[in-house]
Amino acid sequence: MDITKMFSMLQPKEDEDDNGESEELNRAVCEDDYQTLDNLLCQDRYKRFINRRSGWGVPSTPLRLAATWGRVRSVKVLLAHGAEVDSLDVKAQTPLFMAVSNGHRECVKVLLDAGASPTGSIYNNCSPLLIAARDGDVDILRQLLDHGAETNVQARLPEWAANSVACSGPLYLAAAYGHLECFKTLLLYGADPDYNCTEERVIAQIKEPKTLLETCLRHGCRSDFIQLLIDFGANVYLPNLAADETAPRSKGLELLLQARAHPKSLMSQSRLAMRRLLKQAGRPHALGQLEIPTVLANYLRHQP
Repeated sequence: MDITKMFSMLQPKEDEDDNGESEELNRAVCEDDYQTLDNLLCQDRYKRFINRRSGWGVPSTPLRLAATWGRVRSVKVLLAHGAEVDSLDVKAQTPLFMAVSNGHRECVKVLLDAGASPTGSIYNNCSPLLIAARDGDVDILRQLLDHGAETNVQARLPEWAANSVACSGPLYLAAAYGHLECFKTLLLYGADPDYNCTEERVIAQIKEPKTLLETCLRHGCRSDFIQLLIDFGANVYLPNLAADETAPRSKGLELLLQARAHPKSLMSQSRLAMRRLLKQAGRPHALGQLEIPTVLANYLRHQP
């Protein structure tokens, strides 16, 4: 295909009555000239283009552009003038999704406080939480979880595509990329320590579903990840690992075998019971709000 023709197809069609207003808005956003942006949006001829997608490549609304570039002041101005907080681009990505993807923590906070959906768009097969877990940004991860993001969220795939790859949710991504703090945070917020997938329909379509323990061991994840899964109540008898007495054992495998040989202490079982009760009440991360001694609170939150 001719490159000129391809780019002409990517460029959105201009409205007949757009005499450069969209371009001026986008220029103000790119330069983070929030005062000029505010002045422009006070005029009706500009404000009617506040949610219009324009520009080359992936056409963007001014808010998506501001979120992508981390222009916090422009984001605030646009929202104050009524920009649609969950507007979609041609890839069904929201401004929040773009802010998370580019690691703009302050923009993420502003968008979430303005009511942006922490789950992103139902028309996009990814989600902001999956991106944050993959990239290891624990601050953004906590913001999303505090605003109601699902800890066991899966990529949105058609039913025929459900397989073991489809079960690689936030916990697996955090482990695969070595992000221990994100991994621990997800567990503290109630992520499933076994399959990292709560959809029975998906698990039923997989001949041999792999537990997180098994997956982490097979992929050589650090023993810290194995220990956290054990501490958070993963079923140590589920992993189906063939024992090779001649092969050297990893530290993670040693931890698993020790957990199978020795029952959990009463304190450890009590901690798990409290976590399950809080999860059932919809407040899995509320341990820090309990009026109990600091040493006990730290133990319940798996802190030293």
